[in-house]
Amino acid sequence: MTQHSVFVVDDDQAMRDSLLMLLRGEGIRARAFPSATTFLDALPEEKTACVITDLRMPGMEGTELIDQLSVLRGETWPVIVITGHADVPLAVQLMKSGVVDFIEKPFDPNRILESVRGCLSALESRGAEREARDAAAARLATLTPRERQVFDALIDGKSNKEIAIVLDISPRTVEIFRAKVMQKMQATSLSMLVKMGLTVGEA
Repeated sequence: MTQHSVFVVDDDQAMRDSLLMLLRGEGIRARAFPSATTFLDALPEEKTACVITDLRMPGMEGTELIDQLSVLRGETWPVIVITGHADVPLAVQLMKSGVVDFIEKPFDPNRILESVRGCLSALESRGAEREARDAAAARLATLTPRERQVFDALIDGKSNKEIAIVLDISPRTVEIFRAKVMQKMQATSLSMLVKMGLTVGEA
């Protein structure tokens, strides 16, 4: 298996150090940078790599870094976002722009490792993407018309309250349908559900 690098971009030194310790402890090759500009100025030459970046940083913010990497490296450098300032619309926007995962601080170290391993595995084989698309499409076909409406609204980044207004149902009813959608789609998080929507080309 190819030894891919993981690059950590965060202005918080304690966060950088803890992530490096976590990744290197699992035998993953990792380097850290204190800012987006520092990272871009010393942009490594690796053809494939995984990037973990914070969103709010002095100077260039994480969202701009993500845009730059999309142009410079595209899908060969998947990006994982970690942030203490999360909201659903932003998470959906970032997922649509190519971010593979959106993780809120404080986070479980195993959650980071799971996401990083997923990125590295994806770099090893793109064939799994076709299988994931087919599986997601099959699960999507099991949704009822109302569940599909809720699914589409979630993929569009709407909150439960907004969905309730659009569909003329109560927020509590939206929660029930949302739970059913997550269960049928076998999604354990909103980011996973959005990724499924993008995978099958429905978002």
